[in-house]
Amino acid sequence: MLDTSKFQVELKLFAIRLPRELCKAASDLLHGYMLDKPRTKPITKDPTSEKNRYIILSEKVQDPDLSDIPSEKIDELKKLFKVEVFPYSVTLGYSHWGADHVLRQILPPGTEAPSSFETIGHIAHMNINDELLPYKDVIAKVIYDKNYPKIQTVVNKVGCITNEFRVPKFEVLAGKADMTTEIKQFGATFKLDYGLVYWNSRLEHEHIRLVSQFKEGETICDMFAGIGPFVIPAAKKGCLVYANDLNPYSVRYLRINAKINNVEDCVKTYNMDARKFIAQLMVVPTCETQCASTEVRKGKNMRIKASVSVDTKPWEHVDHVIMNLPASALQFIDSFRGLIRRKFWKGSLPWIHCYCFMKLTDTRESILSEAESALKARIQDPVFHMVRSVAPHKDMYCLSFKLPEEACIWEE
Repeated sequence: MLDTSKFQVELKLFAIRLPRELCKAASDLLHGYMLDKPRTKPITKDPTSEKNRYIILSEKVQDPDLSDIPSEKIDELKKLFKVEVFPYSVTLGYSHWGADHVLRQILPPGTEAPSSFETIGHIAHMNINDELLPYKDVIAKVIYDKNYPKIQTVVNKVGCITNEFRVPKFEVLAGKADMTTEIKQFGATFKLDYGLVYWNSRLEHEHIRLVSQFKEGETICDMFAGIGPFVIPAAKKGCLVYANDLNPYSVRYLRINAKINNVEDCVKTYNMDARKFIAQLMVVPTCETQCASTEVRKGKNMRIKASVSVDTKPWEHVDHVIMNLPASALQFIDSFRGLIRRKFWKGSLPWIHCYCFMKLTDTRESILSEAESALKARIQDPVFHMVRSVAPHKDMYCLSFKLPEEACIWEE
């Protein structure tokens, strides 16, 4: 249990009484010599007179004759009003201290206070290391107290990710056990259940970077779409997006998010293995009635409706393919081999954006070699972008390249 009374501190200070209209001038002169404590104002009301205020001095002022303050400042004050100094007590309690200060008092000496966390809507996601697990409840209590009401649920990841959907398992340590939340990102709203789907707020800049490369009217395929961090902004930009994810909960929230953001007419969702998804998109229907399913329905968003061609068919043209599953996306690159039928394809071949982890033993050359081996073709002018550092000696990269013709074209 957290005993908040242990954080109560009484400060014996001095204060100056002055007319309230002179507070600004006096505080300018006394800058650096006034009380500077969290959540405590250095200027307060005089309980005996509405016309006066108190300026509370800092601990560095030890003498009532104000000899710790430069004499020229005191002389200027005396020109403004009659300077009255008297003892003043300030009691600082638990509510005054920040999370870092509180946790340093609670945790064993020498341990680092885990006051940082990822914010997902109203949820604080902490990764408490094994050494501090015995203190997890009190850590969560402090984080909750110091960040409420913005943070209403504090969770900690339990164990390693073992499920096929790459979704961590969490335990709720403080606050309400509600994992359904909303996030604002890139001008879009995302709803999700953090206990059922994957989300990483640290990837916002990468979402913005990649989508900024897309042009209005282009066709995008997202093989591991999640709840739509790439999909929704691309659709809002005026792209037609074919979005797939193996996790049915992710697809459910992807559809919800497309509707929330008024882009459901430009987002086509699939719930299947990524290989089957990309293969199915490239199957040429045998009759025009089957082709009709790919057309974009008339929607509420007039800008998007106007920017997407109703004649767009993925077996004829795709501009970009997103593969954001860094743990294993490289293993899916071979699914592009012989994927495209030349007689139906129009325009240039798509850009592939494949995310991967680069560990200490990896190099750009080794990653590129793995991709080329999967394609059985040479990649021309590959582009590597460092997304972020995930752990010591483990970085996340995006490998972008034009799909080589010799790898993907099916000659008839």
